[in-house]
Amino acid sequence: MLVKVEQIHEAGLKLDEPVGLELLNAALSGSEGGQDTGFRPTRPSQLKASLRKLSGGVLLEGRFTADVTSPCKRCLKDVELAVPVSFTLNLVPESLVRGDDFKDDSDDEGAMEKKERHQSESGGSFTMDDADQEVFDGKVIDLDPIVREQLLLALPMNAVCKDDCKGLCPQCGINRNEATCQCDTKPVDPRLAPLKNIKLSN
Repeated sequence: MLVKVEQIHEAGLKLDEPVGLELLNAALSGSEGGQDTGFRPTRPSQLKASLRKLSGGVLLEGRFTADVTSPCKRCLKDVELAVPVSFTLNLVPESLVRGDDFKDDSDDEGAMEKKERHQSESGGSFTMDDADQEVFDGKVIDLDPIVREQLLLALPMNAVCKDDCKGLCPQCGINRNEATCQCDTKPVDPRLAPLKNIKLSN
């Protein structure tokens, strides 16, 4: 998903774009150099975003929901989750980072005044300090890597099928949520474990 800065007019730009399974799976499986998360997408998603020119850069606000599945960390049963992803990013042109003069669509003498005016147009009590910063080339914004990164940040550390999941028996491997085994699972003090191997003679 590519957006040219010239497409962003004074009133901003609204997007409603599909997020395909290929992109979601690439992010979750680590196929592009990342780490496999253990999560897998179950269906495509839809990105709703808005972009506004602000303070020499672009303010990007976006949200989507990723429907994913992952093995429960306790019983290994597949768990389906709807992961909400919401983000606000300040996209800064490389030229501005380097200290060059950034010019969006005008070259007038009031550029600094326009920049200051944009800073006050963000609405409410929002300030650019509230947004994470990303660098782009100043002309084209590639949303795909942003979607991948924000999805990874929104994932839970682990998935569980239910809060009171009993997990698997460490001895026989049975799912304790579905059946009860006769294994002795009382915790043993590791300092006493060697005593189990001592054979007493008469």
